[in-house]
Amino acid sequence: MHKHLRLNEYKVLIYRLSLAYIFYFIARILFYIFNINLLKVDSVSDLLSLCYYGLAFDTTAILYVNLLFIVFSILPFWKNTNSGYQKSLFYLYFGTNLVAYATNFIDFIYYKYTFARTTIVVLNVLKHETNKKVLLFSFLYDYWYVFVLFVLFSALWIYLYKKVSVEVAVPSKKMHYFGFSTIGFFGVVLLIIGGIRGGDFNKATRPINLLDASRHVKNIVQSDIVLNTPFAIIRTLFSNSFLKPNYLDVNEQVILEKVQPIKQYHNNPATKPNVVVFILESYGREYIGAFNKKSKIPNYKSHAPFLDSLSQHSLIFTNAYANGRQSIHGMSSVLAGIPSFKDAFTSSPYPKQKIESLVSTLESEGYNTSFFHGAANGSMGFLGFGNILGFDNYYGRTEFNDDSQFDGFWGIWDEPFLQYMKNTLDKKKTPFFASVFTVSSHEPYIIPDKYKNRFHEGGVPIHKCAEYTDFALKRFFDEAKKKPWFSNTIFVLVADHCNQIYYDEYQKAINHFAVPIIIYKPNSKYVGIDDDLAQQIDIYPTILDMIGYKKPFRSWGRSLLDKKSSQPFVINSTGNIYQFSKGNYICTFDGKTALGFYDKNDKALKNNLIKNRNPEMDEIELNCKAFIQDYMDRVVDKKMYFKQ
Repeated sequence: MHKHLRLNEYKVLIYRLSLAYIFYFIARILFYIFNINLLKVDSVSDLLSLCYYGLAFDTTAILYVNLLFIVFSILPFWKNTNSGYQKSLFYLYFGTNLVAYATNFIDFIYYKYTFARTTIVVLNVLKHETNKKVLLFSFLYDYWYVFVLFVLFSALWIYLYKKVSVEVAVPSKKMHYFGFSTIGFFGVVLLIIGGIRGGDFNKATRPINLLDASRHVKNIVQSDIVLNTPFAIIRTLFSNSFLKPNYLDVNEQVILEKVQPIKQYHNNPATKPNVVVFILESYGREYIGAFNKKSKIPNYKSHAPFLDSLSQHSLIFTNAYANGRQSIHGMSSVLAGIPSFKDAFTSSPYPKQKIESLVSTLESEGYNTSFFHGAANGSMGFLGFGNILGFDNYYGRTEFNDDSQFDGFWGIWDEPFLQYMKNTLDKKKTPFFASVFTVSSHEPYIIPDKYKNRFHEGGVPIHKCAEYTDFALKRFFDEAKKKPWFSNTIFVLVADHCNQIYYDEYQKAINHFAVPIIIYKPNSKYVGIDDDLAQQIDIYPTILDMIGYKKPFRSWGRSLLDKKSSQPFVINSTGNIYQFSKGNYICTFDGKTALGFYDKNDKALKNNLIKNRNPEMDEIELNCKAFIQDYMDRVVDKKMYFKQ
């Protein structure tokens, strides 16, 4: 009887864990449906195949989440079948499982903005926000249907759990029961260890991680279907992605040749124009007509009439990309030329070090430096990183000091805040360097009431916000050009990352990073269209080249004006996989080896050419390795500046 009794408990335990697999499968299907335009799958059988490969990741997540529940379910207690003990197990089971399960539902929506499964890094970003409750309630309000789905499936899960219960019984032979239970306990523990490792009991093999999701996919974006969000969070909980790779085929000479981490330009005479850099929140290249003249998108509509107009008098880079996926990635990429890959550089253990950047180099030339961000001071970690870079002044919502212009969610509306910035710059002694990070083109996609009849929804909600921010920029330039400092100022406009996508062209994997770069200097030679590869980390060296900065400096990017010293390239990361574009190919790289090579025009990464490797592909992979090696070496060893 005692054996039969314990077997009943094991059967019920298996049933309860099986429910978790069923609901994770449902969440994966819903995740795909909500993001069907981003996650290209050719057939139902392919989708089911991805779900099958996802079982290993589900197993790891489910076992981690249910570790305590499993242990307390199989401990050799005499009274673990009684109603009180089972009720405790019920609350333990759902108290952990529903919290983990909810993260999958968050990614139904959040994935559209990050193009990656949520990891622990998001919590590192959120900890700087003072309006967490407002953002949470806004999310629940705007995406109520996701919350309803979560409640419905949670209720169904609870109902099914209660359908099968443990038989209440007391063992007649306690020693036999204890012996059988002990053997069973260690047997289950062994299975748990193998399950958490991804079904591998070999100690020499590492547990599965986020990169392993790409092993069985036809298209790299499909790895996010294989993954689940609890796994992504758990696997990054205590991980440090900033580790030196030590590639055997990369040495100091290879780095000097391929990466050229120390730049020096002698193309222009030394001058001291003012420099103003606009980092435009979520302002993808898709929204600006001037950047889509060659895109051949049927019935294309621009949402940036002012930027279209400004582009006619500017040097614009129509093949430019972000070096990260989030706002904090954008700040470090643009201002300090530091890309972010799996995790943000600013969320790593290494940002508190001496960093050579636009701020430090321009200050050395006598510039006053300022950073403007209309959100609560400290939001996104900008204030902290700004202090590390060494800005003379930080102007946020506190300094603006008028919450009648607060949008209720993120910060001060772009139009009044950019006017505040202009008025502040009017009082600055020249030369000055200023950077502003806008806020209004952001979820929950609202604009001031007085403009609701002027700017319209368009194909996706962000379109009206893009139009509003474009209007705010026009107002800034209209007022600034009346001031004496305007004519001797270099203006750079770039997005931090992309956001909502409307046109199919921008659903393509590489175009998830497509941003505009505009360089405008009134009445200057810098006018035209440049179709070469460009990226955010190129802005820092480009500005130093423009002003005739003669000293050597650390930079992973290249001057976009210098066509001789180095070849155009772009590097970024999906969070799991590096993407390196140069010459005729795009290389996808998992940190150890190339996963694929694609024609430079195959932005959807459909046709993998790796079976026909050629010397140019080998060279691109080596270039990618050299970049990663130098990046990690300098970050970890705190060598983010050039020692004179």
